[in-house]
Amino acid sequence: MDDRRKADRVRTLSAGMIIFGDNEVLCTVRDLSRTGACLVVQSTIGLPAIFQVLIDGRVPKNCKVMWRGERTLGVSFH
Repeated sequence: MDDRRKADRVRTLSAGMIIFGDNEVLCTVRDLSRTGACLVVQSTIGLPAIFQVLIDGRVPKNCKVMWRGERTLGVSFH
């Protein structure tokens, strides 16, 4: 498979929160880089293509979904 990532990702198991509108969805950050992350959630159904993610209580990052599975999201930071 061709890896088109702009930066190397580091494996992690960090707590995260997906934020969109008045909604908050818990997630686990499976890997992370300066340009994106892989997020694990209970279900990707109903999650928008653009949202913010809060990782370990840091400043929220704006995200765009690049790919989507049943329980995983690949996002790029904007």
